[in-house]
Amino acid sequence: MKYISVAKAATLWGVSERSVRNYCANGKIEGAFLTGKTWNIPETAQKPKRSNTNINAPKTLLQVLRREKAQRLSGGIYHKVQIELTYNSNHLEGSRLSHEQTRLIFETNTIGIENETVRVDDIVETANHFRCIDMIIDNANYSLSEHFIKQLHSVLKNGTSDSRMDWFAVGEYKKLPNEVGGRATAPPEEVHTQMSRLLEKYNKSGQKTFEDIVEFHYEFEAIHPFQDGNGRVGRLLAFKECLRNNIVPFIIDEDLKMFYYRGLHEWKNEKGYLLDTCRAAQDKFKTYLSYFRLSFID
Repeated sequence: MKYISVAKAATLWGVSERSVRNYCANGKIEGAFLTGKTWNIPETAQKPKRSNTNINAPKTLLQVLRREKAQRLSGGIYHKVQIELTYNSNHLEGSRLSHEQTRLIFETNTIGIENETVRVDDIVETANHFRCIDMIIDNANYSLSEHFIKQLHSVLKNGTSDSRMDWFAVGEYKKLPNEVGGRATAPPEEVHTQMSRLLEKYNKSGQKTFEDIVEFHYEFEAIHPFQDGNGRVGRLLAFKECLRNNIVPFIIDEDLKMFYYRGLHEWKNEKGYLLDTCRAAQDKFKTYLSYFRLSFID
């Protein structure tokens, strides 16, 4: 067998000679041996992999989001999720803030306003929604519970004009009957019972499929447990459950808005409308994953 020097190995592997000596000393190069103070390295030896490559590298989207959140990394997938999910989910519910204004609030805690009127609630709910996303990332691996869902609603609606109304229950189920898209929802006195049944059924099985998550989303919206904020809370829960089950999440944007509402309205007649809409949203999210080179996520 032919042997090469530390200097030659360093050149071939693109590392320092000190690194090569450390590899040898730590037994990471099979067949390397000392002659006096000189290391002899087999010509066929391969550069050792860094010890933390497989141990510390994130292997799921949730792990990536948690790492970037902890690092306060700007410009990564965590940053992208905060802005896209917040802007689009609020926009579906009538927020007049632009995508650029949403981005500014997240990045600088300021907002650019010129010759326009902006609702304070839109600003407050945008800032609150950023906190809600952090909540679903932090609690992604826990089973859904009424307590967590109410906490999410409390954070979303905290400090809004609704929260100052006697009839509006922040972080609690609705007090007054409401409709969604002209359709009746669960009466206030039945919300707790229906939510308990829904969560018991959903939590009964372990690993969830994409279809399981979309069905839960429909059933949550059909109950409509809160006076307001149901759509945003429901979409946050769906995102959380995708993270928990390592399923590509979906963000419903303006282009899919009418298909999304049709899917919710027609679920009992044709589930494919909503499933296909959410799959289309998944496809768009996959472009984000591809851009940030997160190819380990299916």
